[in-house]
Amino acid sequence: MNLYIEDKIKVFQESNKNRGRLLVSCPDQPGIVSAISNLFFSFNANIVESSQYSTNSGDGTFFIRIEFECPSLKDKTNDMEAQLAIIAEKFSMVWTLNHIYNVKKAAIFVSKELHCLQELLWEWQSGDLTTDIALVISNHEAAREVVEGLNIPFYYIPANKDIRKQVEEKQQQLLKDYEIDFIVLARYMQILTPEFVEAHPNKIINIHHSFLPAFIGAKPYERAYDRGVKLIGATSHYVTNDLDEGPIIDQDIARVDHRDNVARLKKIGTSIERSVLARTVKWHIEDRIIVHKNKTIVF
Repeated sequence: MNLYIEDKIKVFQESNKNRGRLLVSCPDQPGIVSAISNLFFSFNANIVESSQYSTNSGDGTFFIRIEFECPSLKDKTNDMEAQLAIIAEKFSMVWTLNHIYNVKKAAIFVSKELHCLQELLWEWQSGDLTTDIALVISNHEAAREVVEGLNIPFYYIPANKDIRKQVEEKQQQLLKDYEIDFIVLARYMQILTPEFVEAHPNKIINIHHSFLPAFIGAKPYERAYDRGVKLIGATSHYVTNDLDEGPIIDQDIARVDHRDNVARLKKIGTSIERSVLARTVKWHIEDRIIVHKNKTIVF
């Protein structure tokens, strides 16, 4: 890892060694917030940020994200999780408790177009993405120079549909070797197999270069031009085995008109793609996203 980035991560870890985040989803009912608050109080923990939401639909689901500070959190974690498990059983909760100290490790997959990768690297260098970019995997050599220039391991693995299984076996081994927490497809133009996707549920972030659900699949800018659209956009989503139909995390758009040809649409679109993907990765590493069915709650 880049020594400058490594030092920044160490500073971040030291300043957040007693901070954690709790994400909860459960059927909506009285007493949930009180039970969680009382638990944190019993551990002398201070809630520093709390956001909650309840659906108005028939399922009546409650969601909450809490960031807290607790003295000697590492020593108290096992007891805290045991108490959370009791509360979770009572309220039928799905929950995760994450330590901010444990900086998430990311793998970035990329093909020929580098604008999304470069945006992530710039945000990472500036300190706005507090994650460990452990490696970059590509089916082209285009990104090698920029990646290795930052002392990030780069792996060139040629890929196509005929050798997809062998390719993914190599990729999976690398992800295991580097103990990766999540994957970012920064314009990685290969379809992943069901086995690969199922191995990383809600851990693969993709950027699609259209405003979904419009123009799913390949060549969305060309199809948008042929359709004469007046708005183009980009969409980030978690990957599922339904092509470009996973839970949407973020979207943005720009206005275009009849004067904009395909090349112009792509130029406008790349800027949207970069910002949407960087924002999404930041939300993911900050534990701001809860997946519910095929939607997301973003706090």
